[in-house]
Amino acid sequence: MNETRRKLRIKEETVEQINNFILKEDNPLITSLLKIIEKFGGVDEINRRARDAGKLENLLARLETKNSPFIRDLEWLAKQRDEGAFTSITDYRKKILGEKVDSYSFDESFAVTLEISACNFFPWVIEEAKRAITQQDLMPARFIRVRPMKEQVEDNEVLAFAAAMQIIGASYVETLDTKGTIPGSDGLPINVHLMGPETITGYFGGVGMPNDYALKWVDEFLHYYTEYGIRQVLNTNSGSVLLGYMLHKLGIDVEFKISVFLGNDNPYSCLWTMMTAKLFSRDDGTSPLIGFNLSNSVNNETIELSAYIRKAFDFEDVVRIEHHIVETYKSIVRQPYDRLDELLEIAGHVKNISAKHEGGTPEVEKTREHKSDVLDYFIPKSEIFAQHLMPKLTRNYLDKHDAMNRTAEALTKQGLTFIASRRLHKQ
Repeated sequence: MNETRRKLRIKEETVEQINNFILKEDNPLITSLLKIIEKFGGVDEINRRARDAGKLENLLARLETKNSPFIRDLEWLAKQRDEGAFTSITDYRKKILGEKVDSYSFDESFAVTLEISACNFFPWVIEEAKRAITQQDLMPARFIRVRPMKEQVEDNEVLAFAAAMQIIGASYVETLDTKGTIPGSDGLPINVHLMGPETITGYFGGVGMPNDYALKWVDEFLHYYTEYGIRQVLNTNSGSVLLGYMLHKLGIDVEFKISVFLGNDNPYSCLWTMMTAKLFSRDDGTSPLIGFNLSNSVNNETIELSAYIRKAFDFEDVVRIEHHIVETYKSIVRQPYDRLDELLEIAGHVKNISAKHEGGTPEVEKTREHKSDVLDYFIPKSEIFAQHLMPKLTRNYLDKHDAMNRTAEALTKQGLTFIASRRLHKQ
C-alpha cells in the first residue's frame, strides 16, 4: 500500500515546470491579467483606493451628496445599536434556556456563522432589524447578495448596504454581473446561446463564463473594489477562481466565496479547490477563498472530509465551509429541503462553518401565496414594482430570517454556539 501511495507524489521538477510556465515573460494568460491590474494603477494604488472608498464616513458622505433617503435608515440603525435595542448573546440564551442556562458551558471555538441569502434590497435589512428588535432575536453575521450591480448602483443601494454592514458588524458578498445567467457588465450576452433565467439550464453545461469573460470578471471586480470598497464577491467559475487566487497572490486584497453553483459535491472536488488555494496562498498562509459553499447534495461525511483537507492545508481559520440549511422553495432543490438536524450533528466538532438560510422552513413556505423562488433573483427592480411583488419578496426574506433564528435556537438548546452580527449582539 505504501509503495502504491508513493506513486502519487508530485515531483519537484513538475512544480518547477508549472512555475516556469506562470513566470514566462511571454505568457499571454498572465500578461492579460497584469495589464488589467496596471489599468487600475497597480497593486498598491488599487488597495489604497479600495480602503478609502470603503470607509464608513466616505460611504455616508456619498449618500448625503446624493440626498439619499437611506441616510435616515442608517442613522436609525446606528442609534438602535448604540442604545442597546438588540438582544445580547447572554440575554438571548436566557430567553431560550431559562434558568437552565447556568448549567451550560458554551465553546465559542466551534461557533456557527449565521448566514442569510439573498438580501437583495437594502430596505430588507431595516425590516429585519425591526423584527429582531421586536422579537429579541438575532441578525445574521453574514449576508449574500444576488442582485445586478449596475441596478443597485443606480439606486445607491450598493453604498447603503456597504454602510449598513459596517454599522452592524457583518460580512457580506456581492455577485458581479459577469456571469453566465445574465448579460455581462458590458450589457452584452456572455454566451450567444444564453440570456436570462429562461435559459439557465444551459449555465450548468459549463458555459457560464466563456472565452475572455474570466478577465472581464477581474476588470469588473477591480472597478467595484476601487469605487466602493467591495472586497468579497461570489465566484461561480473555475477560471475566475484561479484568477482570484492570482490577484491575491499578487497583493490585491480580494476575498471571494465559491458558489454552490460551482458544484463542489464530493471530497475530491474539494481537494482540487483547496489544493489550488494552497498553491497560490501568500507567504503568511492566507488565501482569498474565505467562503466555500459546497453543493446541496453533500452529506456530513463530505463536510467532515473537506474539513480534514482544510486543516491539513492550514486553512481552518481561513476558509469557512458554508452549507445551506434551507433553500428557496422553488427552482433549485426538491422539497422539503431542511438540513438543520445534520448541522446539529457536526456543529460541535467541525470548526468555522456557516449555516446558510436561502429560504423559509418548508413548513412555512408551503403556506405562502408567493413561495420563495431562486428565479426571483433575476427579476429587474422595475418589474418587481410593476408586478407588485415587493411585499411578497419582503415576506419571503423575513421567512429566511425566522429560519435562521430557528437554527440559532436549536444550536443553543444543544449547548452549541453561533456568530451573529458582532456589533449588535454583545456577549
